[in-house]
Amino acid sequence: MRESVFVKANISKWEKFESLISSKEKKDPDELASLFIQLTDDLAFARTHYPKSDVTSYLNNLSTKVHQDIYRNRKERKNRFVRFWKYELPEIFWAHRKEFMASFLFFLVSCIIGAFSAAQDQSFVRLILGDTYVNLTLDNIEKGEPMGIYGSMAQTDMFFAITFNNIRVSFVAFAFGIACSVGTVYLLFRNGVMLGSFQYFFYSKGLLLTSVLTIWIHGTIEIISIIMAGGAGLIMGNSWMFPGTLPRLHSLRQGALKGAKVVLGLVPLFIIAGFLESFVTRLFGMPNVLKATIIVLSLISMVYYIILYPRKLYKNGVFTSN
Repeated sequence: MRESVFVKANISKWEKFESLISSKEKKDPDELASLFIQLTDDLAFARTHYPKSDVTSYLNNLSTKVHQDIYRNRKERKNRFVRFWKYELPEIFWAHRKEFMASFLFFLVSCIIGAFSAAQDQSFVRLILGDTYVNLTLDNIEKGEPMGIYGSMAQTDMFFAITFNNIRVSFVAFAFGIACSVGTVYLLFRNGVMLGSFQYFFYSKGLLLTSVLTIWIHGTIEIISIIMAGGAGLIMGNSWMFPGTLPRLHSLRQGALKGAKVVLGLVPLFIIAGFLESFVTRLFGMPNVLKATIIVLSLISMVYYIILYPRKLYKNGVFTSN
């Protein structure tokens, strides 16, 4: 883009910013923060394409003024924790819904591949899940306790082990995004194939409904959270591969920060899933209606917070990401 075109496209916005900064009226800290982000984006573009231009110097000075105004007027929020859950995380879900949808599709296709492979080759399940697990489950099926593996470990020990492992997997899925998203896609593929072959194994034994009503008590929150962690990895990977008008490293920093917020936000969900798996899933005598209720409520809660609530905030003008 020629410098004259860049200036013409943005001059009215910059003048509006100058007017806002020079105004003596009380300013909204959030509006100033949004203004600062827009200006730094323009400044980054100008530094890249017109490093010695007057417009670069102008934007640098204007950004400095906004930065000073923010730290002079902005008060520390007491409800920072609440705001993170109420606005920041939902805004990331909305702004990067394409990455999260891509993560879901990668995972879904992988599940289908896993189920199809298990249907075509009986040894595939052993290859993916391991002989020890398959043999133990077959023994449990013969005893009339097909889901008995969930009661084979002390509840508290199981809670800490499973929760830690799920959190570790989510951080790895995010971190692997640095490899141009390929690492994240691989992790989604591997976990999807495992789930698909796992469910087909129980289907082949005539225990699909039993497995669904047991596994998905905790699996609803757990699997959706892993998919979201994959989305966080794709956000970071895409920010590196497709920086747009921003310098690549600047774009990567933004993507990494957003992805890290998502993974951090998933920690409480993995704790809930770990609790359900360790203390509730093992209650095999629980009525099927109650099991189904827990699964449906978990699904509704996750869909609302990840999809419907961010959409509602966007429609209400709480944030402007589109």
